[in-house]
Amino acid sequence: MRRAPSGSMRWTALGSVLAVSASLLGGAVFAAPAHAVANTIVSLTFDDGNADQIAAANTLKAAGLRGTFFVPSGYLDADTYMTVAEALALQNDGHEIGGHSVTHADLQAAGADEAKRQVCNDRVNLTNMGFDVRNFAYPFASANDAVKAIVRDCGYNSARGLGDVLNKNPESAGFPVAESIPPADLYYTGAPDQVDNTWTLADLQNVVTQSVNGGGGWIQLTFHHIGSATDPLNVSSAVFAEYTTWLKNEVAAGRIEVKTVRDVIPGATKPAVAGPAVPPQITTGNLLANPGLETTGSLPGVPKCWFYGGFGTNTPTFTQVPGRTGGFAQQLTMAGYVSGDAKLLPTHDLGECAPSAKAGRTYQMSAWYTSSAPTQFEVYYRTGLGTWSYWTSSPFFNAATDWTQTTFTTPPLPAGATAISMGLNLTSDGTLTTDDYELTGAPYAPPAVSPFTDIATNQLFYKEMSWLSVLGISTGWTEANGTRTYRALQPVNRDAMAAFLYRAAGSPNYTPPAVSPFADISTSQLFYKEISWLASRGISTGWVEANGTRTYRALQPVNRDAMAAFLYRAGGSPAYSAPAASPFADIATNQLFYKEMSWLSAQGISTGWTEANGTRTYRALQPVARDAMAAFLYRAAGTP
Repeated sequence: MRRAPSGSMRWTALGSVLAVSASLLGGAVFAAPAHAVANTIVSLTFDDGNADQIAAANTLKAAGLRGTFFVPSGYLDADTYMTVAEALALQNDGHEIGGHSVTHADLQAAGADEAKRQVCNDRVNLTNMGFDVRNFAYPFASANDAVKAIVRDCGYNSARGLGDVLNKNPESAGFPVAESIPPADLYYTGAPDQVDNTWTLADLQNVVTQSVNGGGGWIQLTFHHIGSATDPLNVSSAVFAEYTTWLKNEVAAGRIEVKTVRDVIPGATKPAVAGPAVPPQITTGNLLANPGLETTGSLPGVPKCWFYGGFGTNTPTFTQVPGRTGGFAQQLTMAGYVSGDAKLLPTHDLGECAPSAKAGRTYQMSAWYTSSAPTQFEVYYRTGLGTWSYWTSSPFFNAATDWTQTTFTTPPLPAGATAISMGLNLTSDGTLTTDDYELTGAPYAPPAVSPFTDIATNQLFYKEMSWLSVLGISTGWTEANGTRTYRALQPVNRDAMAAFLYRAAGSPNYTPPAVSPFADISTSQLFYKEISWLASRGISTGWVEANGTRTYRALQPVNRDAMAAFLYRAGGSPAYSAPAASPFADIATNQLFYKEMSWLSAQGISTGWTEANGTRTYRALQPVARDAMAAFLYRAAGTP
């Protein structure tokens, strides 16, 4: 069973938020509204990339209107969220795609570097997927001057807040009827409270007409779900369709304009800027930060480096209570349970708190708990993109009136995983109190029975070849008798190498181009997606032929020098200065791929051969056999 990213569900609508100060206009020049008669511009914005927004986008398109969709890049392709392909289709239809942080993070609660990673890397991810990303919306409308500066420095032209324009909610009384054009603060543009299931068609209409009658300005309406009856942040499909028709008629009458955010906010697309590198993580012992829940974070009662997660229809309440040891534990009380779960989890961030992890390792977790209902560990992992995905669950543990310690050991972590998060949950009404968590990693243990009939468990590189099978990086061949073989001594061809590297990276979201980047590779060819992914990442440049075309030579074996280049580039081409003296007797310092081959040696990925005279050689032009390729990938992944 796959789950939505934990913590993506907001059980109750957010109330009004405090407007933040300080203008960050940065010298932008605004043009006058296109139509002098229409004093109000309406922007229909949609947060979080929920899949049910696709139908709303189509409703708008049919009416000749367009919206702005603020999408966390880490949610794309997760269950109940848009796919990358669907979001690209929205952009192709004239809708705008904006940033919303990688994992829908509370940016005020995050440290400065983590906030930069969330904002900048989200824009990098979306840009790499093919989106033109200019504007941002703050998750939870959470921002201060420091966060606003981060959004500006990451290359966004504006950022939307919430809750400081007059609307149906009584607490908005006294607020202006619209945001000004140009806005007083580009990096906290004003908007009414988010739309939820208490808003009627009349409420939606009134927030616009009061602007028209009150002097005009900019109205940004914020939707989350369309046609999802169980979610509190929902508008019915019928109401949305009626509202769209009403907006269309108001546009035709010349009373309003409906524009995307990028059509209101001037400015070209700026270069994408990557966030800071991830800080060093705990690698031995208990991998969790704040495992005893003793240190409170920036939100009252919430432990630092932990957050409240869950999904489905239920009403959880989290409370800080006296601990089993130390001062504090966390208590979860579940009421109104219909579906889903709730739990306390290590923060799903990009490196500040989340425990780093290695593909192929198994992890043992434990926690102390008391509970009036059964509980279980739910486990999530993070990919290199920053996406957090549900992975697996433990068996259920019995209710316990006294403090009880429970443990669970995971299977090997999937390919492409870079971090792990886990927590005890409730899937029914009841009360659960937890404290004193522990998470430790164990080296990869190869199975006692080989996954391949032609590979013995005592064979050279058996551990590495079985690791490829366990993580799905290699499926081998299914023979006529139904058995699976690996063919260890067969050379690795360049098309298969592309597939190995793509899967080892976690099979990242990627839509191959309609036109092949290589003249000798057709779009229908086996491993076309993987080969074109290598080209898009700069892992392989292929050959430039005499006629100027680029070729890949898919069925040519990979030589050991080219393998070094593949692995170096797949690892992000890390900063490295090749030594003045070669580590291999048969490799000259001016040789093609010398830097990459010496990097392999420095990283312990390749030891080469020790010859009879005691020297070490690399044998650069020798094809790589499939058993050696398994060893290269295993070591490059840093798997213990």
